[in-house]
Amino acid sequence: MLPDHQLLRIPGPSPIPPSVQRAMSQQMIGHRGQETKDLLQRIKPKLMPIFGTEQEVMIIAGSGTAGLETAVVNAVNPDDEVLVIVTGSFGERFAKLCSEYRIQTHRLDIEWGKSVSPESVERYLRQHPSIKAVFSTYCETSTGVLNPIEELAQVVHHNSNALFIVDGVSCVGGVESKMDEWGVDILITGSQKAMMLPAGLTFVAASNRAWKVIAANKRPRFYLDLKKYQITLAKDSTPFTPALSLLFGLEQVLKLMEEEGLEQVYARHQLMKNMTRAAFQAHGIPLLTSDTSASPTVTAIKPADFPAEELRRIIKKEFGLSIAGGQQHLEGEIFRIGHMGYCSPADVLQIIGIIEIGLQKIGKAIDLGKGIRAAQKVYIG
Repeated sequence: MLPDHQLLRIPGPSPIPPSVQRAMSQQMIGHRGQETKDLLQRIKPKLMPIFGTEQEVMIIAGSGTAGLETAVVNAVNPDDEVLVIVTGSFGERFAKLCSEYRIQTHRLDIEWGKSVSPESVERYLRQHPSIKAVFSTYCETSTGVLNPIEELAQVVHHNSNALFIVDGVSCVGGVESKMDEWGVDILITGSQKAMMLPAGLTFVAASNRAWKVIAANKRPRFYLDLKKYQITLAKDSTPFTPALSLLFGLEQVLKLMEEEGLEQVYARHQLMKNMTRAAFQAHGIPLLTSDTSASPTVTAIKPADFPAEELRRIIKKEFGLSIAGGQQHLEGEIFRIGHMGYCSPADVLQIIGIIEIGLQKIGKAIDLGKGIRAAQKVYIG
């Protein structure tokens, strides 16, 4: 293996397009000058279609978790009751955030690897009419599950006055998001996954309903105060020092998405998901999620007769291919492949080919090329 040859296929951070790398290498400009105002003016309208909203998308220098915390401290009053739908590790993170702020937190725990059913949320809301906010992940990164956000939003609004708050960190930009049409009140994502940037930016959009709650919320907050970002973004600025290099890269990312077309971006992610799943199904290797619950941005595999960590070790050693392991109780039990952002069907074929060799190296008897053929058939249609 070449020392500098690394293939990054974990579910974030994801590879960065060369043109985005070049954009980020530009010279610094004054962050309060006209050039930065012009940059933000160009960026703002191009972010909105990715979220599926006519609301402005707030841009905050911070990780995706900063975006989750922003939602909690802005949209939830200290004495509110909330429901957190936990379908994996990042649902757990929302629950921990709420608990840390001494919010009365109800949990709806779903078996890891399964998506939440709208009916279970409906039952819970009817039993707990005081709930003021419902939190869910869109794609649960730890399991590769895509939750039915459109249906969940309908259930929340038909059965309560609660805000519906969604962590879209590992899928917004790679899957269709219709925030306004579906009735999502706050949608969050991060820069380092389907948005094809390094970590360091989080994006938050809020509905009119959410802005009313935010404006009335007495909870103290400073850096993560969304009202500050709303006021300054209207003036093409930020309340605190922006991450300029990432903004340079973001403008190029948005240009690439616009050139490809959002529908084509989403179709590409769906195709990569189907190719990846078909390859493992052809080898009889179990997948963690069902076809109907699977995310287009990450696939989780749960092998029954070979060690997941040994496969990860051998393909990293021999080919420089990094795939992710499991989290919490799934550590050592699963491996996860990220196919999001700057990733194509050609990359999927490469990944499957390498994994087939890795499987043979660790003693798993397979028919070499069978997974690749299955993926090729999906591609050809």
